[in-house]
Amino acid sequence: MAHKLVIVESPTKAQKIGGFLGSGYVVESSVGHIRDLPQSAADTPAKIKDKPWGRLAVDVDNGFVPHYVVPARQKEQVRKLKSLLKDADEVFLATDEDREGEAIAWHLLDELKPKVPVRRMVFHEITKPAILAAAENPRELDMDLVEAQEARRILDRLYGYEVSPVLWKKVMSGLSAGRVQSVATRLVVDRERERMRFRMASYWDLEGTFDAGERHDPRMFPARLHSLDGVRVARGSDFGTDGRLKEKADVVHVDQARADALVASLTETAFAVRSVESKPYRRSPYAPFRTTTMQQEASRKLGMSASTSMSVAQRLYENGFITYMRTDSTTLSSAAVGAARDQVRELYGAEYVPDAPRTYASKVKNAQEAHEAIRPSGDTFRTPAQTGLTGDQFRLYELIWTRTVASQMRDAVGQSVTVRLGGATATGEDVVFNASGRVLTFHGFLKAYVESSDDASAARDDAETRLPALEEGETVVAAAMAADGHETKPKARYTEASLIKELEEREIGRPSTYAAIIKTIVDRGYVYKKGTALVPAWLAFSVIRLLEEHFARQVSYEFTAQMEDVLDEIAAGNKDRNDELGSFYFGDDQVHGLQRLVNELGDIDARELATFPVTEDDGTDVGIHLRVGRYGPYLEGPDDEGNAFAKRANVPDDLPPDELSVAKARELLANPAGEETELGRHPDTGNVVVAKNGRYGPYVTEVLPEDAPKNAKPRTGSLFKSMSLDTVTLDDAVRLLSLPRVVGVDTEGQEITAQNGRYGPYLKRGTDSRSLTSEEQLFSVTLDEALAIYAQPKQRGRAAAAPPLKELGNDPVSGAPIVVKSGRFGEYVTDGEYNATLRSADSVESITTERAAELLADRRARGPAKKGAKKGAKKTTTKSAAKKTATKKTATKKTAAKKTATKKTAATTTTAKKATTRKAAAEKS
Repeated sequence: MAHKLVIVESPTKAQKIGGFLGSGYVVESSVGHIRDLPQSAADTPAKIKDKPWGRLAVDVDNGFVPHYVVPARQKEQVRKLKSLLKDADEVFLATDEDREGEAIAWHLLDELKPKVPVRRMVFHEITKPAILAAAENPRELDMDLVEAQEARRILDRLYGYEVSPVLWKKVMSGLSAGRVQSVATRLVVDRERERMRFRMASYWDLEGTFDAGERHDPRMFPARLHSLDGVRVARGSDFGTDGRLKEKADVVHVDQARADALVASLTETAFAVRSVESKPYRRSPYAPFRTTTMQQEASRKLGMSASTSMSVAQRLYENGFITYMRTDSTTLSSAAVGAARDQVRELYGAEYVPDAPRTYASKVKNAQEAHEAIRPSGDTFRTPAQTGLTGDQFRLYELIWTRTVASQMRDAVGQSVTVRLGGATATGEDVVFNASGRVLTFHGFLKAYVESSDDASAARDDAETRLPALEEGETVVAAAMAADGHETKPKARYTEASLIKELEEREIGRPSTYAAIIKTIVDRGYVYKKGTALVPAWLAFSVIRLLEEHFARQVSYEFTAQMEDVLDEIAAGNKDRNDELGSFYFGDDQVHGLQRLVNELGDIDARELATFPVTEDDGTDVGIHLRVGRYGPYLEGPDDEGNAFAKRANVPDDLPPDELSVAKARELLANPAGEETELGRHPDTGNVVVAKNGRYGPYVTEVLPEDAPKNAKPRTGSLFKSMSLDTVTLDDAVRLLSLPRVVGVDTEGQEITAQNGRYGPYLKRGTDSRSLTSEEQLFSVTLDEALAIYAQPKQRGRAAAAPPLKELGNDPVSGAPIVVKSGRFGEYVTDGEYNATLRSADSVESITTERAAELLADRRARGPAKKGAKKGAKKTTTKSAAKKTATKKTATKKTAAKKTATKKTAATTTTAKKATTRKAAAEKS
């Protein structure tokens, strides 16, 4: 029986669309790409194996004609599609509406060769109205998009298949290079190089708490030292990465001694309000999600990797919950704008709905505007609770929904105030303190959504700081004054979110490919994760060094970004595919092409590529080298007799390159892996206890007696960060070997244990694990504290600040309002400066202002909490030898306008032309 055959990419999509179109249609999936360039010698057709270009499967000498094959896993599906085609009177190619989707549609057309009319069916959401409208309004294949995608695929093939073998020979077998992959790796390596060059600087200022008098609310407010005798005091941004003040920094550098002296000389000073500057504050909503902004926020808020968020979004799209998730657009349809405004009105009130709908201009160069932004599907939006979703799909849908709704809300407005306080020290110096505040008078869109930041110390957009309503000339007194020391910090390592942001800002690659790129560089072992940070392995340093020295153009940021412009020009019909591929591969009078670079490499010293000297901060050579070996990085240094490079030691897999100091290198060489130090006998078992270095760092272990059962395993325990192999004692070792420690049993009889793992200290109850904040907690955490931790919702990613459980009056000492909050270890009261945990006799319901003030006074009497550097969780990544995929990059621009409107005629006509051209090219060879 005749039918209309609709072909999509995925079975889920096929099932959903089939339910909308009815009995006159048969909807089938291609199950992704039905053909590609051969991935192995076994896949390569015999007719091209003997060709000079057979390994590439691209005829570089005759128009860069690619030779595609249907992989074995797809042959049965192709047979099925051909069978369905026999009874079809029309074919709809309904693949995604982007370059890759257009290319899949062309491959289907070229492989199936239908004799019936062929239509291109496109849509951006899988809802019944959208699918029916798409079926009624098909278009023709866009061959410019096909050409651009094919050019990208060929570029990637040429780059990967030509450069990767160089890495195999000169660095290590099993490696891969890619047009965008290698540049992304270089970004991570370059950031680590910056961190390795960084030198810390210290600087001080004063932090004061000022009393504005009892007629003001709030009475107490904080301010920081701004200037001395009219010269601004130095802050972190005034120092260079070398630890010195920048040349043009007109500032005064305050050290600890001077800061302490200033505190002492300001005890009797009265401060006058010298200026009060008040400005209106306004913040507009964030644009709806694009692919990259969704990936970044899913990483920050939900703790999802880019590949996970794209996978979850794919399922949401295919099941009709959101619009297409690969998009550069921030545009919303008029129906979507109306749906969002309706929900704002319903959920927040009419006062939160702006007078006119909001529109957002794309900030992405050459954005593909065919799609909308990522939003809930349909002309009316389902709230997260109405979807029936669970788990990651619910969480991501909720994120997309709130972002979309917030984009159609009113601005947040308020007032920002800056106050300058002036006074004189006992020695006559003029000092100025600065206080800044912000109050939101209308939260607007911030009621629904607050964007996260990659900088954990950055203030949230909805953060408020109230200052008293001071006037110029008023006098205030310093209630407290303290010297405050600071240290400059290197640039933070990239996270997945910040790397995606960097790639997009540099216009490198396409946003839809970023998730796959990050996954690839992690899977290849070039990068591993430490917490959320992306850390380059020493292997990546060797690879990038080779590429920078011998393929500088191909791995440059500017060239890689330029190639995206070239591909966009091909997609627009303004450049010729073959001209651009020829320029990239063969070069021209100005630059060498990839082919020549590979064939004329010359001598490459593989040992030198893999050797990195470990030097003092001033560059002094101490005779220690790090080498990247076949089985990982290791150190070579002098032995006790001074023989150069006579001693070796492995470098722990999870030791970041910027932490390999001379002192650390000497420690590793003094205690190389395999060598052990006997600490004594365990008091309970009598077994010998030794300390040694291992793949993941130093640890202690018991030596089992010779007659121990074969299946017996010795107890081991990693040293804490505060310990070292030189100082660890038998008592330390016995404590470490006692882990995991049973903390207690919960009310349901489940045992809770404290354990130290590769990613840091944690609690474990059944399959539910919760992180601890310090290693010492492994021995000190109580059952009550553990239960309090488990009473809190499990957090993934960076959690938003929890709202107060209760608001009380002002603290009689600080004057600040007291609130009750829920923390990791239970409820506590805070005045914004000090926190005090509620006692067992206290409760949120019964706590009074007086009792809260008493708890805070007790906490204040014990002094401020000691501030320590946060310890990042250890994490290592298994280095998998993965298959050789490649991503590529091409070059140079040539203005050609060969492709005219006639090219966008019927798909079958265009395909016939392309096939004829390829046949002629093949016959020439």
